[in-house]
Order: sequence, then C-alpha cells, then structure tokens
Amino acid sequence: MPVIRVLPHPEICPNGATVQAPSGQSICRALLDHGVEIEHACELSCACTTCHVIVREGFESLPPSSDEEDDLLDRAWGLTAKSRLSCQANMADRDVVVEIPRYSINQVKERR
Repeated sequence: MPVIRVLPHPEICPNGATVQAPSGQSICRALLDHGVEIEHACELSCACTTCHVIVREGFESLPPSSDEEDDLLDRAWGLTAKSRLSCQANMADRDVVVEIPRYSINQVKERR
C-alpha cells in the first residue's frame, strides 16, 4: 500500500506524519482518516483551495489534474508547478511526500 509522508507543519502536524493510503483514495481523505486535520472547507467537492498541497516527491505518479482543479488552483496561496488539491489527487501505486502550505485562503478556521 502506498505511503503519504507529510512534511512538518507548525499547526496541523508539527512532527510531520506518515500514513498508508490505498490506491485510488484521495490524499485528503487518507490524511483525514489518519488524524491529519488538513483544511477542507468544501468537504472534498473541488469547490475551494483549502486542501492545497505541494507534492514534493511522487508528483508524476498521480493522475493528471482536471481543468476544474487547475482553475481552482490558480487561486491557491503559494501555488507551485507541483501543487494539487488533495481532495482531487488520488493515490496511485507510489509513495508521495506532501507539504501543506502554511497559509490558505480560508479566513475562518474551525478548531476542535
């Protein structure tokens, strides 16, 4: 089963995280299922950019992004050539390393 390694993020996972994800599952769903509380204001429906991640390793193993995802990514804070919406980036058969940007366009964050 492929692995997602999350680089340390000061608020979401200060020590980083490593989670297993079945092929076909979105990065966002896998992180949420393993306690990594990545933002996802639109509930994984590809309607915002709060789940934006930068894929530092394994980018080429992910299925290509859709035009809809690309249009939304244009609004993401800290966009790079290896940015994806984690709700739309489904795992393939290779491990990936992701960075969760420090900031997002979400003005309201709900913390438990």
